[in-house]
Amino acid sequence: MKILEVPCLEDNYSYLIIDESTKEAAAVDPAEPQKVVEAANQQGVVLKLVLTTHHHWDHAGGNDKIKELVPGIKVYGGSLDNVKGCTDQLQNGDNLQLSSHINVLSLHTPCHTKGHISYYVTGKEGEDPAVFTGDTLFIAGCGKFFEGTAEQMYQSLCVTLGSLPKPTRVFCGHEYTVKNLQFALTVEPKNARIQQKLAWATSQRQAGLPTIPSTIEEELETNPFMRVDLPELQGRIGCQSPVEALREIRRMKDNWRG
Repeated sequence: MKILEVPCLEDNYSYLIIDESTKEAAAVDPAEPQKVVEAANQQGVVLKLVLTTHHHWDHAGGNDKIKELVPGIKVYGGSLDNVKGCTDQLQNGDNLQLSSHINVLSLHTPCHTKGHISYYVTGKEGEDPAVFTGDTLFIAGCGKFFEGTAEQMYQSLCVTLGSLPKPTRVFCGHEYTVKNLQFALTVEPKNARIQQKLAWATSQRQAGLPTIPSTIEEELETNPFMRVDLPELQGRIGCQSPVEALREIRRMKDNWRG
């Protein structure tokens, strides 16, 4: 299983998930479909399906066009999100086969939007799995609570995504990592893992390189929104419970100007 990021718009990531043995591929959030189709052609792969994380235009806005460019392509999206161009609606727990080697599990991760889906992708034995988290989980951050509550984001981040195998690679929808880590240090100034990752991410961006993927393990060490179960973090921000802490950190982030 090969994963190729395709930077698009200002700071979005689309992705190609490729089975190198069968030359079949899926596109995740192809916001600039021409770019994604060209990347697939360069890799010599056939696009079979589109996986849409949520209905926002910078994720789903290319779906109609990619259906023109790749006749017959299936476009998947969450049943509770009105996803543009969707041909097949997904529920939590639905399984898709991209190829004989690659399985895609649909995980309902609501809050940013009601029907947001994260896609958990497994390949051959011995390959680390991957999860495509759209705007639910960012590296060291999470999406704004546009259509949901702190309770829902806690369930999505800390329960659904947080319980995935620790080596799972995290591919998110935007390049927000440096700012997210700068903010994370205001929540946990003494967290050495955040300090180290910020230094690394800053040098990556200065070199024009992406900061994806992360892993679930790294997020549990550096992402304040996924660390709200820790009593010491709750105490630092004057909260008594994980959900209360998540709500408060989101409020702090919304008001933070960097």
